[in-house]
Amino acid sequence: MSTAPTGAPPDDTAAPDAPAPTFARGARILSIGIASTGLLTFAYFSVAGHVLNARDYGAVSTLWAILFVVISVIYRPVEQLLSRTIAQRRSRGLHTGHPLRTPIMIQAGFAALFLVVALVAQSALLSVLGENETLYWIFVGAALAYAASYFARGYFAGHQWFALYGGLVLFESVARFCFPVAVAVGLLHGPDWVAAGILAAPIASLLVIPFALSRMHGKTDGEADPEALTLAEGAGFALSVAIIGLAEQTLLNAGVLTANVTGGEAIAGIVFSALLIARAPLQLFQAIQTSLLPHLTGLHEGDEDDDGFDRTIRATIRAIAGFTAITAVALLLVGPKAMDILFGGHITYGRVGLAVIGIGMGFHLVAGTYNQAALARGRDRAAAGIWLACAALFVAWMLAPIVHSQLLRVETGYAGSTFLLVVGLWLLYRRGGKEVAPLPHVVVAGR
Repeated sequence: MSTAPTGAPPDDTAAPDAPAPTFARGARILSIGIASTGLLTFAYFSVAGHVLNARDYGAVSTLWAILFVVISVIYRPVEQLLSRTIAQRRSRGLHTGHPLRTPIMIQAGFAALFLVVALVAQSALLSVLGENETLYWIFVGAALAYAASYFARGYFAGHQWFALYGGLVLFESVARFCFPVAVAVGLLHGPDWVAAGILAAPIASLLVIPFALSRMHGKTDGEADPEALTLAEGAGFALSVAIIGLAEQTLLNAGVLTANVTGGEAIAGIVFSALLIARAPLQLFQAIQTSLLPHLTGLHEGDEDDDGFDRTIRATIRAIAGFTAITAVALLLVGPKAMDILFGGHITYGRVGLAVIGIGMGFHLVAGTYNQAALARGRDRAAAGIWLACAALFVAWMLAPIVHSQLLRVETGYAGSTFLLVVGLWLLYRRGGKEVAPLPHVVVAGR
């Protein structure tokens, strides 16, 4: 990452004499918080699966699926926008006074649009939530609360305040997990209280804001920037990332939602539990993904050659390949037994099908790596087109009666769609550097 010119203010993430944060160190710090978050999220649904009947568990799973489609589409774009634009300014030696008006306007606009749509679509949402009004209002409240949470994430990521970012997501997951545990020990009763943890989580995550305010003290003076972000530029980038988020959540949730429509809440819960194999590592990968975008942006903006950029991508993909291989082997050996222990024995999962989801998870992680490279290079529109095409293919596969079993249809469709996604984003990545990670390295991630 390029250094600030002589006379620039010290890095606002540390004391003046402290070293600037690096991608590797940031990823390690974030991994602690987000690894704990992934485990606690998995534990939340594991405990919920034991304390709720199949229908109630399916309703809570559907609530979660719809919520994370929404927040990933409408709020993650501003997180990515803040992360990238703040990193761009810091690479030019502008360390304070980052303009926030445009991101705030976009985030507030997305939140207002969500509220209008949620109120208009109340009847439709109630129908997929089992006509449970409490679940509906938990959904609305949680979605609005996540607006502030994701804004804070983007601000922390752009400054590389990774300890604060990790603390935010850790507070969120701990608060959520407390509710099914309270139901399990008899302090609370019923599915509504299990679902209440989904609302409490984003509110609890904001407990880190006072720590952020103390770090910002004395650093609010603005600095002139002739390349300041305009509303049109910010909205364009946010729209592209929103499309990417919609496509990604389609890959993770279309199977759950179609299973809910065609087979009911119980089948939806089964599909959701299987896809947690992909969700948990993807949540852990946020540690790498979050620190990757500002790091790659700094390399791209810093008038350096592509060596550092490509080395970072290759190292990330090698780590993903190793993790995917271990996961796939573990699922082949003990996957069905582990699923019985975690979610109850009311359904038998095939070991090969679980391993296929593990392979798809590896492809998904590799695609996320190439996606961050595209965003850092300003190729967000092209990346969005690739994601949208692969998501459309997945939906078409889920609606086609080629495979009778909903679970098997999800397993094969997810792995196939993420493989095509990797190919498309790898081809986009090839266009931007002198040295590229060869495609065989990507294929290894899925073996």
